[in-house]
Amino acid sequence: MKATAKTPIHVVWSWVRRQPPKVKAFLAVVTGMAALVLLRFIVHDHDNLFVAAEAVHSIGICVLIYKLMKEKTCAGLSLKSQELTAIFLAVRLYCSFVMEYDIHTILDLATLGTTLWVIFMIRFKLRASYMEDKDNFPLYYVLLPCVVLAVFIHPSTSHHILNRISWALCVYLEAVSVLPQLRVMQNTKIVEPFTAHYVFALGVARFLSCAHWVLQVVDTRGRLLVALGYGLWPSMVLISEIVQTFILADFCYYYVKSVFGGQLVLRLPSGVV
Repeated sequence: MKATAKTPIHVVWSWVRRQPPKVKAFLAVVTGMAALVLLRFIVHDHDNLFVAAEAVHSIGICVLIYKLMKEKTCAGLSLKSQELTAIFLAVRLYCSFVMEYDIHTILDLATLGTTLWVIFMIRFKLRASYMEDKDNFPLYYVLLPCVVLAVFIHPSTSHHILNRISWALCVYLEAVSVLPQLRVMQNTKIVEPFTAHYVFALGVARFLSCAHWVLQVVDTRGRLLVALGYGLWPSMVLISEIVQTFILADFCYYYVKSVFGGQLVLRLPSGVV
């Protein structure tokens, strides 16, 4: 039988898979930087990247809704991640109403509504399929540090102190909200397609959001950091965006690898996420 001809993408992917971890990490950094350069030239208004990030997040939630409605099961989903997501979206929505009302407010409202629906389905309608024993990430591990950080490191704008603390809290919570979901996947080692699509969508959204902030800083030659305030807050905004991206980078690598390998179910090696 004739061997199936490999496409250039498969050839490159096979070569990458054979490289040691340090080379893979270097290639990932180079690819990320190349993507940032590409986005800088093809997206003229970099604020659109933030809108795109919120839109991709909304698409990810829609994938979850489709899963819940079609398969009638919430197996593999983290209720705690959804609750953290609802908290930071609610806080960010409040900040949008009292500080600035724009397209982000509308997108956040839509995403919050769908997230609350997912929480309702997991808690009540599909409770029997919820893997509570796998969803064992203690929420106080992320909630308490985020609250403490928000109290001590927040914007230095002219808004009321509670609004500034709330703004900081939603930034910090968003950065770590996916950790319980990653714990569930780490415990199960097998991720079914819809959950994998959802988490990959989160990874893409995080990258677009991070790209938005990085390119805004580059375009303003650092003036954006001054506009955000003084002290540690401007740095914490960027660090939070970068942390979000790197938390999901490992999973996204295995997701892409699974897709190119033609696997319907994603199997994660030990130690991933």
